[in-house]
Amino acid sequence: MPVFYDQLGRDVNLSSTPKRIISVVPSQTELLFYLGLNSEIIGITKYCVHPADKFMTTQKIGGTKQLDTAKIKALQPDLIVANKEENERCQIEELMTLCPVWISDISNLTGAIDMIERVGELVEKVAEATTLVNGITKRFNNLTIQQSGLRVAYFIWRKPYMVAGKNTFIDNMLQKCGLVNAFETGRYPEIDAGSLVKANPDVIFLSSEPYPFKEKHIGEFKGLLPTAVVKIVDGELFSWYGSRLLYAPGFFKKLSMELKSV
Repeated sequence: MPVFYDQLGRDVNLSSTPKRIISVVPSQTELLFYLGLNSEIIGITKYCVHPADKFMTTQKIGGTKQLDTAKIKALQPDLIVANKEENERCQIEELMTLCPVWISDISNLTGAIDMIERVGELVEKVAEATTLVNGITKRFNNLTIQQSGLRVAYFIWRKPYMVAGKNTFIDNMLQKCGLVNAFETGRYPEIDAGSLVKANPDVIFLSSEPYPFKEKHIGEFKGLLPTAVVKIVDGELFSWYGSRLLYAPGFFKKLSMELKSV
């Protein structure tokens, strides 16, 4: 078997094509199933909700940051697919003593495309990965959204308030929408109401995940910034960097049309 490299530059040695795979990142779990690895995936997290039928029938091994390492060891995987940001380093390092661990590190669309291609090679699904990459690339290339200059605050958490900052995958997707991030310091800075008012964004996006923002939360932000547009947005289409990227350009186009009157 050739030597594979993950996105941290680590060499990942496999003795054969992996047949017992555990994925500890929701978007990469969906990708692996999309590539056709149905019987090979033996463990996923409780947040790996897509595809829904596989979520119902595949063994759960904890949350992305609270992995059940004992359960993982009992499953005897021959490959674990993880992510630098979404998983806890100490847990992943422990799992490295068990079997090969391939780790992604993604902050933009280019990194997501690279991840899909590398994973395709890793699990011997090169043709399927290439077809997927071509589809995603074509749809993003056809996404023609003018830079609106609108400044946006993208909330990922409440109590405390947390937003997506610069150099994140979410920030890169906001740019694809023609928007400017109102928060430039830190990757996921914690802010207070005063900081939000001072930043004075034109638009506030309340993500459906990881915090499950709902319509009932809109009034809370309108109370702070009455003139801002406040919208609930699909967090999966802004932050999942696997096969779900096929649907992001269409969503971004619709969103940009809705914001044209701002």
